[in-house]
Amino acid sequence: MDIRSTLNEVLVKLFRDITTIEEQVIKTGEYKELTVNDMHVIEAIDVREAKNMTSVARALSVTTGTLTISVNGLVKKGYVERTRSEEDRRVVLVSLTAKGKRAFLQHQRFHQAMIASIVEGLTDEEQEILERALRNVNQFFRTVDKRQARP
Repeated sequence: MDIRSTLNEVLVKLFRDITTIEEQVIKTGEYKELTVNDMHVIEAIDVREAKNMTSVARALSVTTGTLTISVNGLVKKGYVERTRSEEDRRVVLVSLTAKGKRAFLQHQRFHQAMIASIVEGLTDEEQEILERALRNVNQFFRTVDKRQARP
């Protein structure tokens, strides 16, 4: 099998499995009630400071209406809280509760273990090549015509 066929096979399987595996990891932990989508919203909110809904929606490439639905669920589950900006009361800020921060950190540990596994045994040069290749894949998906992939 040539490298292009091998890469196609590996990438197709990887993309198919990522969400399933990530969901299984979430479901086996303390945070069984969370979905992968919930975890992505939690990651976009982050643990450092409250963010406005528009910036979180932009980070997730969704509308603020779509984000509002997700945030409503996370508020009910106790992972996120809403506050009004002190500077502009029209602006809604979202931040993680203590429970949300714990979920974020647990998921971050999963990602760190995944990255450690990926780079294990690779030289610095190989890691740089892998990074460049993954940036190329990322760029492809960010710029591809959604109706038809064009090389």
